Parts: sequence; structure tokens; C-alpha cells
Amino acid sequence: MRILCGIILAAAMAAHGAGGASIPEDFTGWVDPFVGTSATGHTSPAACVPFGLVQAGPDTGNGSWEYCSGYRYGDKTICGFTQTHLNGTGCPDLGDVRILPTAESKLKVESEKLKVGFDKASETAGPGYYAVTLDDGIKVEIAAAEHSAIYRISAREKLRLLVDCAYGIGGKNYAKTITASNVKLDGKAGLSGRNHRRQWVERDYSFVVRFSRECSAVEEMPKSEGIAAPQYVFDFDVGESPLLIKVALSAEGDVAAAERNLAAEIPEWDFDTVKVAARAKWNEVLGRATIEGTDEQKKNWYTSLYHLFIQPNNIADAGKQPFYSTFSCWDTFRAAHPLYTILAPDKAAEFVDSMLEQGRRTGYLPIWTLWGKDNQCMIGTHSIPVIVDWFLKEASAHSASLRLCVKNNPINPVKKDYWLAAYAQIKDTLTKPHKGRIKERWDLLDKYGYYPFDEIKGESVSRTMECAYDDWCAGLMAEGLGFKDDAEFFFKRAENWRNVFDPSIGLVRGKDTKGNWREPYNPYALGHGADLANDFTEGNAFQYTWHVMQNPQGLVGVMGGREAFVRKLDSLFLQPDTVEGSGCVVDVTGLIGQYVHGNEPSHHVIYFYPQVGHPEKAAERIREVFDKFYIPKPDGLCGNDDCGQMSAWYLFSAMGFYPFNPCGGEYIIGAPQVACAKLKVGSGGVREFAVIAKNLSKENKYVKTVTLNGKPITDWKLRHSDIMRGGELVFEMTNVTRLRDLCVDDARHFACKGL
Repeated sequence: MRILCGIILAAAMAAHGAGGASIPEDFTGWVDPFVGTSATGHTSPAACVPFGLVQAGPDTGNGSWEYCSGYRYGDKTICGFTQTHLNGTGCPDLGDVRILPTAESKLKVESEKLKVGFDKASETAGPGYYAVTLDDGIKVEIAAAEHSAIYRISAREKLRLLVDCAYGIGGKNYAKTITASNVKLDGKAGLSGRNHRRQWVERDYSFVVRFSRECSAVEEMPKSEGIAAPQYVFDFDVGESPLLIKVALSAEGDVAAAERNLAAEIPEWDFDTVKVAARAKWNEVLGRATIEGTDEQKKNWYTSLYHLFIQPNNIADAGKQPFYSTFSCWDTFRAAHPLYTILAPDKAAEFVDSMLEQGRRTGYLPIWTLWGKDNQCMIGTHSIPVIVDWFLKEASAHSASLRLCVKNNPINPVKKDYWLAAYAQIKDTLTKPHKGRIKERWDLLDKYGYYPFDEIKGESVSRTMECAYDDWCAGLMAEGLGFKDDAEFFFKRAENWRNVFDPSIGLVRGKDTKGNWREPYNPYALGHGADLANDFTEGNAFQYTWHVMQNPQGLVGVMGGREAFVRKLDSLFLQPDTVEGSGCVVDVTGLIGQYVHGNEPSHHVIYFYPQVGHPEKAAERIREVFDKFYIPKPDGLCGNDDCGQMSAWYLFSAMGFYPFNPCGGEYIIGAPQVACAKLKVGSGGVREFAVIAKNLSKENKYVKTVTLNGKPITDWKLRHSDIMRGGELVFEMTNVTRLRDLCVDDARHFACKGL
């Protein structure tokens, strides 16, 4: 396969009409929202727009881990259409305001258990749109805006419509998670209200539901014990004219705010206008990163971009200062946020603004936030690498060096105060106890240099290592701002990973307050906060040993040097692919030996290989991951998409580079998987960065040479500033399986030079 950017005649012809007029390319046709909706992907085909609050679509089940998004592709019944969904998470929530049309009278009995069959062949979804025909001939179409959605429901004659204000994704007793509700009928043309719900997070939300015509009758269903919110049934005479329904939500305001959101976004009863507008919004973001490749590659690529841009979600009301949430930072700091800094730098800045504002509200920087609430679901404080990474990238745009100090850095004076305040929040978060924060104990780290397993309950090794990475990021920012003592403190603490590395076995291991290693010890044992004997988070010793993105040279050293390191890394992929342990370990999927691609702690591991002289081994493993774990089908993802992180790995790796260390703006060269990719970079996408893989094929999966704007890359690294200036990264691919080892280590890096 040898396809160079911009030379395919068909693409050129498609971009112009017969008279030469420009016709915008429709990238949405390559997106398949059903990818990842089966197996462990936990995605949803709900209609949404980029970064919107609303994701309106079908729910097919509830009450178990399989239904974190509310939907599974293989189900044969639909229990309703709700207005909010999560994309690829490992915990359930949202599913607000259920709507279910039916022609059956049984709606009056046990409406909370009601499910309706549907014609699977009729089910379609695309960016901003979803449609299905139910068994009783009722067709449901949905189009979305940022805070609102519009439904078009076509039926033969009469229609019964359930509007369930008590519904929510998250458990068998979902209706009881709403502890307070104030809902009112607005005559016969709709309803509105405000709910207080406790699920993954505790939150309030307001909503309005409006019908295009009045119903003929309405009744409230009898409430079961413990149900706070009402369920209504509306009767309509439909005939030839479809019923339109508009729904709007507010995450931070009252019913009046939801009304304003609806008026701002869907003022008319015009379904097609909303649908077309949503598609245009998606085409704008999808068009920021385009490829040439096979149909399967395009489907994977644009679907991955789609999943990436579903969140974070702007929960501020229309016309207000954006405030983003749905920050799955434990997952997304690794690749999703670095990709936002390339493809959506304006949004990346707003994400950092929102993280800092979240920190001001709670007293500590975000861990895992949903609708402005921190559920503290995971370990570490990985909003910190996101914030520091953006600080360094913004600073590097004004300076040739990332190493800055206050007295001579060229950052805009207004931004200097901004970053000083941001650093103060980072330092406070990583050094002081905070009310309501349940995980980190900085006093233990400062006393022992690790988390002793006899002092904390579970995850001691993982917490030690992930906090060490956050400390390294804090050290970078302190150094950049000229706080020398702080930098030394954080850089020293960033080496705490060494204290849980057992050189006798070459793996990390739990240690108690007396310095004794965990006994008995099973390196295959997985866990996630289950009990006192569990030292890891959604992983085991094999996976977490490599969690030293901040100091790969140091990890090579403790393993006995480069050759021993490579043997150890090889063995990771050759171990038995067993899954042992307790707690929440269902996320540990997509195994190649004990490399786990279905979960995030392994995502950088393959990219050790180019740094220790074996880029060919990286090329082999990257291709294996692509062939096994990224199939554009409902069950084609090997793990939770996790708010776009799984997709971001695909996108970076397809281009041939990856943010091994996601803070600081360096990418490790891997092996491209698509013939050509074009990125619109800079403010407004004014420049183009093209990636070309010459002679790429099934056999030619190895990198022979790589050049940036005609100059050879000699250290297997690409820099963020190189990308943002625009230009051309060219790979010459080959079937040669072994390249010369010309690796050297310097004072701060373990880098490979030459090819």
C-alpha cells in the first residue's frame, strides 16, 4: 500500500461539484456509534453533539455492570429513551428522564419494568442522530443539541407515552436513588421539574419536556414505596402527523434555566434542522484529523474521533462561561488529553479552567468528576498532569525552552498570575489533607516513601506509583515557575516507585511499615480496593511494574540494564493470560500475556521498546493490538472505551507516535498503521501537519527511516511544538525485522539515536 496525502483523484472529485463549487466532505458517514456497544466497550449509540451535556438515546437494560451506558447491542427489547449517558465507563449513572412510546395498554401496570421489542434491522445511529422502529410499528427518531434533544415519533393511530421522571441508570432499585423531586404538569402540553439523585455522584438536575400538541388524556402512575419522582402516561391521537417532543436539561440551574436552554437551542418544532446542525458540528471536529486508508481503517478512525469528542461535557447553561465535567482523569490523562491539546487547543484551555474551578469548589483538584461532582472513583490526582502539560505547552509556544522561571519567562503577564494560582492549587492538593477526600495520605508518603499495606486498605503499590507520577508533574511546574525547593521536594517524592520495586524478583510488591515485603505474594493477583491483601488497582504486579513514565531510564537501571530490561519486557507478553484476584477486575481485558490493552495502566508499555533499541518489537506489538482489539463492530473493543482513552490510543498509534510520558509535550515514535493522516493544528486549524507512511502494508510494518520536514529523526521522539508548527512526518516502511542498536543514555533520558 503506497498512498500519499492529497493525490487520490476520487477524494478530489468528491470535494467539488460539477461546476467547481466546494462541497464539504461528510465524515460522519464513517462513524459507527454501535462500535463498543457490546462485550466490555460500554459505549452508547445515543444522539449527541461534541462536548454536549445531553446524549439522548435508547436503554436496553439496567441494574448490572454490563449496563453502565444503559445499552447493549445484542438485546432484543428497549426499556426507554433517556437523555443522558456515559461513554465507555466502568460505573453506571445518568439515564435521566425516560420516555417510552407504546400502543399497548399494559403501560398502566409496572411501568418501571416495561420493555418493548424492536426491529433490529431498523435501528440506525450516526453522530447527532438515532432511530428505531418498535414492534408495534412506532418509529422513534432523536436528534440532539448541547443541552436538549428533539424526538419525532410516528405511529399508526393512537399513542401512549410514558414519561418516567424516576428513572436512572445504576441499579435494580434505580427509582429510589432519586431522594427528592418537584415535578409539575404544564397543562396537557408537557411537564417540568427538578430532581435530586444519589448514584455514582449526588447531584441535582432540572428538566422540561414539551409536546408539539396537547395530549388527549394524562394520568400519574401509582407510586411504589420509596419512589419520590412521578411517572406519567400521556395519550395522543397521532394519525398522519408525527408527535414531536422537545426535552432540555440544566445541570446547574433551575427549571427556568432548562427552559432557556431549550429556547436557545431548539426554538422551533423543526426536527430536520436540529439533525443537520448536529451533523455539521460533528463534521467540523471530525475534519480536524483526516486519513486515507481502507474502509475499515476509516470506520475505526472516525469512530474513535467521535468517541473522543463526546466528552468532557459542558454542564454550564447555554450562554454561560463553559464549565466542563465528566473528567475520567485516571484514564484520559494518558492520551485523550494530549490529543485534545493538538486537535482542540481552545477546548484544552477550557478543560484546565474547569479543573481549576472544580478544585476551588471542592478544595482539591479533580480525580473523577461527573456533573461537577467528584466521585473519587480512582487513585492519584491525574488532573494534575493535564494541567501541567497544558502549562508547559502554552509556555513552549512563547519560548524555545520548556524550562522557564518567573523572572525571565515570556508568558503573558496576565497568564503568569493564572499559572501561579494554578500551581498553588497543585501544591495544596498534593501536600495537605482535605475535607471529604478519602484516598491519599500524604503523611504516610512523607514518612515511609511509599504506602504501607498495613496502614491503608488496598491498592498500596498502585497508589504509591501513580502518586509518584503526579509528584513528578508538580515538580516540573515548580521548576518552570522558579520554585527550586518545591521542585526538589516533588522530584524526590516522584522516585517513591523505587521503594516498592523488589529487585530480587524484578517486580513491584507491597511493603509494610517495617519494610517487609508482602507475603504470600502472587504477581498474577488482580484487584481493585477489595480488601487489605490487595495492593493493586485494576491490575497486578506484571502491569504496574512498568508504571514509571517519568523515569524510564531509572526503571532500566533497577532491572539491571538494557538487555535485562528487554528480556523482562518481552516476558510480559509471553506470560500466561490468566486473570486472578478479587474486587473490580472485570475491566482487566484484552490480554497479550500479562499486557492488558483493555485497561489503561498498560497503554504506554509497548512504547518502552523504541527507547531501548528495539523499535521492531514495538511495531510487532502495535500491529498485534490493532489486529486483535480494534475491530469496527459492536464487540470490537477489548475494554471500556473510558471516555475516549481507548480511542485516543488508537488515533495516536495509527499515526505512528504516542505520548509515552503524557506531560511535557514529547511523543515516542512507534509504527504508523495508516498510509496518511492530516491534522489541522494551531488556533482555528490554520496549519496542517501531515503523517505519511510510504510502502505501508501487512508485511511492511517496520520503520526503516523517519523524517520531519526532510530531516531525519535520530532520537525516536517527536515534540509537540513540531506538530503545532505544521509540516510533514514521513515514515519509510520495510519488512526488515531487526534494526541496529544505537541506544545511548544521557543525564536525563534513555534515548535511541539512529535507525
